[in-house]
Amino acid sequence: NSHLHSDDDLRNSIACYYGMISLMDQAIGRILESLDTLGITDNTLVVFTTDHGHFLGQHGLIAKGAFHYEDLLRLPMIARYPGHIPADTTSDALQALIDYPSTFLTAAGIKPPGLMQGVNQLDVWCGREDSVRDHVLVENRHNPTTVHLRTLIEDRYKMTVYRNAEYGELFDLRNDPGEIHNHWNNPAYQGVRADMMHRFLQAEMQRESSRMPRIAGA
Repeated sequence: NSHLHSDDDLRNSIACYYGMISLMDQAIGRILESLDTLGITDNTLVVFTTDHGHFLGQHGLIAKGAFHYEDLLRLPMIARYPGHIPADTTSDALQALIDYPSTFLTAAGIKPPGLMQGVNQLDVWCGREDSVRDHVLVENRHNPTTVHLRTLIEDRYKMTVYRNAEYGELFDLRNDPGEIHNHWNNPAYQGVRADMMHRFLQAEMQRESSRMPRIAGA
């Protein structure tokens, strides 16, 4: 029962977390005010995000891991680039933290090198493209053999594979956004599981970096 927490403990954790959010809001406000003071607001791309979400009792978990539920993976993200990113718009396009370097380089007029895994999202942010990703890979290696997992997320389905384990997770995010029903062993979803496993392997292979394109047949 070491994972169980009383309502009072959870309420205290939530209050502390909200307090930290308020502190960050104040600090970020100072940065944005500095951009105004320096007169560079209209020529600056600002992105607000974080590296992970936080469990506040969802799925019986607290803190930041190590399991790949949407509460942990759906991160806050706000981008502002006056004259480029339209205001008051939202997007459901898949994003990944590794996309930021390629996107920032593109915004600065620099071509991203081929060895980067991330993709350029600037056209999505600016509303010129609906999406440039059809999947996102998430991984956590808590230690070499325990709680070592990888997850493939697409628009509808999400699959998690654990190292050296027969069990896993397969969620239908469209019909089950709260991730309550695991279809890993559901016979009705075995076709989906097989297809997702193939897509998973392809995604792992595709993320291998290439320093430069091949230009010769030899």
